[in-house]
Amino acid sequence: MKTYTAKPGEIERRWYVVDAEGQNLGRLATRIADQLRGKNKPQYTPHVDTGDFIVVVNAEKIAVTGKKLDEKMYYRHSGYPGGLKQRTLREQLDRRPTEVLRVAVKGMLPKNKLAARQLTKLKIYAGPEHPHTAQSPEPLEVQ
Repeated sequence: MKTYTAKPGEIERRWYVVDAEGQNLGRLATRIADQLRGKNKPQYTPHVDTGDFIVVVNAEKIAVTGKKLDEKMYYRHSGYPGGLKQRTLREQLDRRPTEVLRVAVKGMLPKNKLAARQLTKLKIYAGPEHPHTAQSPEPLEVQ
């Protein structure tokens, strides 16, 4: 028997649209990360990008449980001494709702160059409209 390895040229990519309204942040990010990596496909190969394109709409209406809105912090650093900035999840959702989901999905991908390429296939929009109707994305069910 031979082990099958997917070649980059023979991978079929699909487009999926996900409505994030009322969805739990962590569960949604896990489902999206698996689709981006291609773990749902029988030809999944860890070192080859076999994943699909994901379009997320209504990212500003994502749900979290407990006291995370006020206690979960997002940090960034300017590169200068004393340049550490922090925001709560509530402030981040008000200012940049798309980055909340992008950071959650990025944390669930491997830390290498392949993950950076996989993350480019994730398109996140705060509202219900998106410019990818020409690709005719199929709805992706997330429980």
